[in-house]
Amino acid sequence: MDSKKIIECERTKIERWSRFQLPNHWKKIGIVLCLALFITGIVLKFTDFEVGWLKGVLRRGILVGLLIISISKDKNEDEMIVSLRSKAYTLAFIFGVAFTCVQPLLEYLIHSFIFEPSPNNTFSYFEVLSFMLMMHIVFFEILKRNR
Repeated sequence: MDSKKIIECERTKIERWSRFQLPNHWKKIGIVLCLALFITGIVLKFTDFEVGWLKGVLRRGILVGLLIISISKDKNEDEMIVSLRSKAYTLAFIFGVAFTCVQPLLEYLIHSFIFEPSPNNTFSYFEVLSFMLMMHIVFFEILKRNR
């Protein structure tokens, strides 16, 4: 195989995965999953039930639910919706990077001037990923309504 055929083969593989979307009914499944896990987390927070591994399972489940919502097709999926989805991913990525850069500074300022300093001033992958997925969902819905 020459290099042009290899490049074409790799490009088609990437394009196939970049167009991957779930059917529209998965959006409702993702919403129900996120809400159920979020409510379960809140209930467990206010009870004495303390299981360390359950917190990680709830977080990962919420991320999967947000991802399902994010990659589910719209009812009327056309070229405009595809373009808006792409713009929403771009905006979510930009805001995610900004959040990642600004959040440690804000946490330092808050803990230095308002609360006592915290020895653990790092944030988790869950915060960044959930922020980016929620921003994508919000931006996509805003862009859809304002087209």
